[in-house]
Amino acid sequence: MSLRLLSVALVGLCAFAAASAPAADPARGPDPALHALFDREFRRAQEEFPEVATLQGNHAFNDRLHDKSPAAIARRKARVKVVLRELEAFDPARLSGQDRVSHAMMRDDLRRRDAMNALFEGLPFGDGPGDGWLQVSPSFGPHNFLAMVARATPFRDARDYEHYLKRLEAVPRVVAESIAVMEAAMRAGWVPPRAAMLRVPAQVGAFAGDDPAATALYAPFRRFPAGMAEAEKVRLEMAGREALSRHVHPAFASLRRFLEEKYLPACREDLAASKLPGGAAYYRMLVAAMTTTDLDAAAIHEIGKREVARIRAEMERVIASTGFQGGFDAFVAFLRTDPRFYHASADEMLGHYRDIAKRADAELPRLFAELPRLPYGIRAMPAYLGDNAEHYTAGALDGSRAGFFEANANNLRRRPKYDMEAVLLHEAVPGHHLQIARAQELKGLPAFRRAAGFVAYSEGWALYAESLGEEMGLYQDPYAKFGRLSAEMWRACRLVVDTGLHAFGWTRDQAIRYLADNAGLHEATAIAETDRYILNPGQALGYKIGELRIKAMRAKAAKALGERFDLRRFHNAILDDGALPLNVLEARIDEWIAREKDKG
Repeated sequence: MSLRLLSVALVGLCAFAAASAPAADPARGPDPALHALFDREFRRAQEEFPEVATLQGNHAFNDRLHDKSPAAIARRKARVKVVLRELEAFDPARLSGQDRVSHAMMRDDLRRRDAMNALFEGLPFGDGPGDGWLQVSPSFGPHNFLAMVARATPFRDARDYEHYLKRLEAVPRVVAESIAVMEAAMRAGWVPPRAAMLRVPAQVGAFAGDDPAATALYAPFRRFPAGMAEAEKVRLEMAGREALSRHVHPAFASLRRFLEEKYLPACREDLAASKLPGGAAYYRMLVAAMTTTDLDAAAIHEIGKREVARIRAEMERVIASTGFQGGFDAFVAFLRTDPRFYHASADEMLGHYRDIAKRADAELPRLFAELPRLPYGIRAMPAYLGDNAEHYTAGALDGSRAGFFEANANNLRRRPKYDMEAVLLHEAVPGHHLQIARAQELKGLPAFRRAAGFVAYSEGWALYAESLGEEMGLYQDPYAKFGRLSAEMWRACRLVVDTGLHAFGWTRDQAIRYLADNAGLHEATAIAETDRYILNPGQALGYKIGELRIKAMRAKAAKALGERFDLRRFHNAILDDGALPLNVLEARIDEWIAREKDKG
């Protein structure tokens, strides 16, 4: 299939099948054969990607790292076609409602992956987790992924440590395979822009020093379970130092040399994803996958500009309400320089976040008919992540490990107090933690749906959650209101900047200036964000597109149901199918509205 046809075929794939399928017979129960396929493929995915299994709470493969050899990647690419044929043998019209949604979700994801893999025909990289042509960037790579996995690994006894040691000993293989993928990508022209990659060698180099105890990968050997014999602790700690010094640190040193001496010199000068070998079709595919809509780059660019203008007007009104004498730029400069808006220590910041969390938790029953049971914690991001954005780390799928909001306390002068309420609502509750934990606890859905994630749904929900702060009694002072609007403006700017960079020829400096001037971002943050959009095309579009669609669904339901509209039940209608493509979600909300009307 040609690139043009591939991109046309992909646009809206995640929407149409489930949204337009004939109504299912409500009396039908789950299809045993279909669920057997779902369960088999979920188990297979965990075995293929044991690090993901660990993050999901399955510790059967904690002694392994995934195989990204050419043979393994080719096997996974072929598997996509095999499972797709199996799924297409099921008739959606003969499935129950949830089975029809599950079938469409898995089928359409496989179609997307198969279409993307076609761009890499004959090349030793693909669309699977960890299999892509870009193996390392400022925000991801084997260094920070391994550290994330280590934090999610249980260390209950000597056996857990032995498994972890085997993982550490496998690092040289994984790094060598990653280098081989990047070498093949270099030969085929699949390389990132150099300007956005300059920070990476130093980040990798932090895991390549002479001291085996200097990185997050050593952390498990700093603490041992109660009751472990002292001699066993000494043995395991020595084994950990040996594994890190003999295997892990030399592997990352070789990766750093490769990046500095070969990869960066081979990287591109141009920025646009549409300049890669896949052409403009590649970016169209990414836009469709990340937004799960049929919107094109031009439409998204215009939506972004309208949102930027709307939010800027709101920001100006908030500035006026403070009595500040000066314009927007002067107000931003004032916020950056006044010490009252910044914390003196990381502990003070974390305490402030925990206070916000307690206030947010207390308001949740007013907004949700049912809440997840899984708790969440608040902790500082590891220092090696530098100025990367705050994030949420999901709990285990079986509820055996809590979720965590990880706050960036690495540069306190770039993390003002007035942003914190919006950040907490986005990353914890009612944002990522509430949505993901609720999905994980849903009964009757196959495991792949309870673990599913779509950028536009998950990030759209989290951005929508920021706006709920008004109804939760937060944002009481004008500076917090300005912080929330700045966060929303940031996401609106992404629509303009991402499409500008990848479809309309924007320069890196142009993107940085647009973010700094409109969202009031610190220059360093604007640079880091711009590099993120350059290296992860399309991903940043999901936030604002998802939020706008969810707000539109709420308005539609409220209008259709009038006095019978129940916000608590609406929120659970959004959440209680797990993560969905946006157009599928819209169809499900239409069904919910119809059921609510039928209640009389």
